[in-house]
Amino acid sequence: MTALSPGNPAEAAIEAAGYAVDSRELQQLLRLVIRRLPADGDTVRLALCEVRRRRWASRLLDLANRAGQVWVQRSDATKAAAAIETPEPADEQLLSHLDNVVRERLRNLAPTPEGAMEAVLSELSDVSGTQLNPERQAFLAQTVAEAFSLDRPAIRDFVGRVSATEQTRRAQQREAEKLARERRRAEVSRLREWEKSLIGIEEVAHMLDASLREATRWAGTGLIPVARRVPSRKGERWEFDPADVAALRGEITHWREAEQPRPGRPAAPALIGGKGLNAAVARVAALDRFAAHFRTARALNRRITLVTGPTNSGKSHLALDRLATAESGMALAPLRLLAHEFREALASRGIAASLSTGEERMPVEGSRHLAATVEMCPFHNPTDVAVVDEAQLLQDRDRGAAWTAAIMGAPARHVLVLGAPDCVPMVKRIAALCDDPVEEISLQRKSPLNAARAPVNFGDLRPGDALVAFSRRDVLDLRAELVRRGRRVAVVYGALSPEVRRAEAARFRDGEADILVATDAIGMGLNLPIRRVVFSTLRKFDGEQRRDLNTQEVKQIGGRAGRFGRFEEGIVSVLAGGGAPEQIRRLLEAPPDLPEDLRPQVQPDSDIVSAVAAEIGSDSLFGVLARIRRAVLRRDDPNYRLADLSQQMAIATAVDGVQGLALTQRWTYALCPVDQRDNGIVRLARWAVDHGAGRSVTPPMAGRLPAPERAQRDELERAEKVHKRLVAWRWLSLRFPEAYPNRAEAEAETMRLDRWIEDVLRTQRRGRVGLSA
Repeated sequence: MTALSPGNPAEAAIEAAGYAVDSRELQQLLRLVIRRLPADGDTVRLALCEVRRRRWASRLLDLANRAGQVWVQRSDATKAAAAIETPEPADEQLLSHLDNVVRERLRNLAPTPEGAMEAVLSELSDVSGTQLNPERQAFLAQTVAEAFSLDRPAIRDFVGRVSATEQTRRAQQREAEKLARERRRAEVSRLREWEKSLIGIEEVAHMLDASLREATRWAGTGLIPVARRVPSRKGERWEFDPADVAALRGEITHWREAEQPRPGRPAAPALIGGKGLNAAVARVAALDRFAAHFRTARALNRRITLVTGPTNSGKSHLALDRLATAESGMALAPLRLLAHEFREALASRGIAASLSTGEERMPVEGSRHLAATVEMCPFHNPTDVAVVDEAQLLQDRDRGAAWTAAIMGAPARHVLVLGAPDCVPMVKRIAALCDDPVEEISLQRKSPLNAARAPVNFGDLRPGDALVAFSRRDVLDLRAELVRRGRRVAVVYGALSPEVRRAEAARFRDGEADILVATDAIGMGLNLPIRRVVFSTLRKFDGEQRRDLNTQEVKQIGGRAGRFGRFEEGIVSVLAGGGAPEQIRRLLEAPPDLPEDLRPQVQPDSDIVSAVAAEIGSDSLFGVLARIRRAVLRRDDPNYRLADLSQQMAIATAVDGVQGLALTQRWTYALCPVDQRDNGIVRLARWAVDHGAGRSVTPPMAGRLPAPERAQRDELERAEKVHKRLVAWRWLSLRFPEAYPNRAEAEAETMRLDRWIEDVLRTQRRGRVGLSA
C-alpha cells in the first residue's frame, strides 16, 4: 500500500479499506473516490475494480489465447472484466466470467448451434484468415454446444457432425486450390509455348512463297493476322502464329489476283481476314468491334443528347423531366443510392418505376420505367428514353467499362448522357463508333461558386459547413474532436451503406446536425444543403500514391457548396494547415482536364467468355481471360482499350478449381463486388466451394452488438465489414438463389446493421466513450 496523507478524506477512505494499491493506480483511484465522497469500503472496492478492469481484460485475452480460444474477442474480455466486483480475483474467477460472456455471445450469433458455429468459423477466416486445427475446432464446437445447453449425447453428436462437415469442406477447398494451380500452370505453359512458336515476317514470307514486301503488305492490311506486337527500338516487331499462316496458303493466288488492276477500275482493296486460331479468338470476342455487340441498340435509330455542366446545374432535373414524359424509359445511376433517388424522383412526377441494382430487385407490375445501377442496364429491352448519369466515370479504372457498355448499349431511341464537361470528348467518340448523332446541351450553375480568400480555423466551423477528409479514420477523428467541442455532427463515408448515408444526410438537412464530416463520397448522389465546403487537406491517397487533388475532384466535391433557393452562393475553402486557398481558386477556374486516353474501356461479358472458351478449347476461366488479355484486343487498337481485369483474374485463379461450377458460373463469381483488403477473394472461394458441393451458403452475421452509446471504433468497423460482406452475399443470392437461399435472413441482418450503425453515428457523446479509437 502506497503511503497516503491522512488529511484527505478520499485518501483516508482508501487507507481504511485496506486494499493493496499500486502507485500507478493511486491517482486514478483517488479521482474516482473523490467523485463519490463520502466513501465507504464498498465505494473504494468498486472504484478499485474500475481502475483494474482494463488490466483484467488484457489478462483474460492472454489466458484465452494460451488455451487456444482464438474466437474470444476483446469485447468479450472487456464485458467479462466489467462484471467483476472483487479487487483481487483469481484466474479461475476471471475465466468463469469470460465463459459466461462468450457463451452468451455464441447464443446470440444465430438461432441454432450450427448457425453459431458457421458464424464463428467465417468470422475467424474473414478477420484474420485463421483456420482452426481439428482439436481447436472440436473445442469450439463443444463450447458452442454448451452455450446452447445441449445434453452430453447431443454435444457428442454435434461435435462429430461439425468435425466431419468441416473436414469434408477443407478437403474440397484443398482439392479446388490444387486444381486451380494445375490449371493455371497449364494455361501459362500453353501461352508460353504459343508465344515461343510465333515467327517473324521473314518466315511468313518463306512459308507463303511470297516476297517480304508482299508479306508485309498483306499483314498490314489484315489479311495475315498479327498474333502479337512487340515493342522494339525500331518501333514494333510483328509476330505471327505459324498455324494461322499455314492455313492461308490457298489464299495467296486470290490475293494477288485481287491486287491486279483491271480495265476501268483500280486495284481492289484488301479485306481483313484470316482463318487461324488467334484470329478466330479475336473474331469471336470482337472487342475491337464492341459497338456491334449490342444488337438491339444498333437496330434502333438512336440519338444521343449530351448534357454537361458542373454540380448544381440541373442536369438530373432536366433529364428526369424528359424521362417522365416518355412512354417508357430507364435511368442508369452510378450508385444504388442514386438509383433509389431516381426512382423516388420519377414517383414525384407521377411515374411508378421498377428498381434493379446488383443486390436487389423491386419490380412494379405494369411499369414501363426502370431505375437501375449502370451495371444492371437491360440491353435487350427497347425503350423510348434512357438516362446515363455521371459519364465522367468512363475514365474510372474499376468501373469505366460499365459506362462504355451502358452508353453504347442502352436500347433507347433517345439516350441522355449526363456528366461533367471533361466527359465530352469520350462520349463523342463513343457516339461516332455507334454512328449515333449527338446534340450537346451545356448548363451553368444556378448559384455562383467561389473560393474563400483565407483558410478556415477549426474552431470557426459553423452550421451548414461540410468538412471533407479522405479516409474513414480522418472522418471519425474530426467527428470526435467536433463532438468534444459540443458540435452536433453527421458523417458520410464510403464504408457506410446507402441507407445510413441517406439517414446521416437527412440529419444534416433537417438541422439535427450542424456540421457534416465526409469523404469524397458526398461528391456524388447526395442532395445536401451545404453552405460551405471545407477541405481538411488538398492531398489524398488514391490507392497507389499520395497526390494533390485534381481539377475534377475539387470541382465535383466543392461544387456541393451552395444550394439554389437556399444559399445564394457556394463557398469552397480549406482548413488552416491543409493547403492554400489560392490552389482551390486556381482549380475551380481551370478548364476541364482532358483524359490522356480517349479510347473507351471495354471488358468481356458472359457471351464473350463462353465464345472464347469454345474457340480455344479450354474450360479454364483464367486461361480464357489470359488469352483475352494477350490476344483479343491490341494495345494500340485505335478505338478501344481493354479494362483492367486484374481482380477478375485473381478471382478466377481462386475459383477455377472448384468442382461443380460451370465456366459461366465462375465468371459470375469473378464479377462479384468484394474487397481484396478484407480477405474478400478468400471468402468468395470458400463460398464457391460450398456452392459447387451442393451446400447452402449461410449469410454473414454480426452477432451481438453493444449498445450504440458504448460502441468503440473497432466495433463500428467490424459491423461495416459484415455489412459489406452481406452486399456480396446478396449479390450472389440474386444470381444463385439455390445456393444462397436465406435471403430474408440476410436482408433482416442488413437492416439490423443499418439501424445499429446509424444509432452509433447519431450518438453525440463527449469524452472518451463512444467512437474513441
